[in-house]
Amino acid sequence: EVQLVESGGGLVQAGGSLRLSCVFSGFTFDDYAIGWFRQAPGKEREGVACIATGDGSAAYTDSVKGRFTISNDNAKNAVYLQMNSLKPEDTAVYYCAGVNSIYTIAAMLPTSVYDYWGRGTQVTVSS
Repeated sequence: EVQLVESGGGLVQAGGSLRLSCVFSGFTFDDYAIGWFRQAPGKEREGVACIATGDGSAAYTDSVKGRFTISNDNAKNAVYLQMNSLKPEDTAVYYCAGVNSIYTIAAMLPTSVYDYWGRGTQVTVSS
């Protein structure tokens, strides 16, 4: 059974930084993709960034490019989301999700592709 657990959320002032962690287990293949999503109150869940653990290729949604960086540590079964220059509009619950059998990615993967989800971690950015 695949499990994903997020951590690292919290309250930060605008302009500050946070690093989210997603620790996972149970993938049955060597290559898979991990994505970060967020959902603000009253809004739909949106993809933020994703990474393919096979070749390290990554993609970002436009609103976070240049501010957020996704990375992975295969030895620790972890994916991180470094968030810099945070804005109040980044406030949301952040989720990580996983899907098997993906070696490389060229663009953001749609939400429907992911089979496994964590429970989320709250990020609040104050103005």
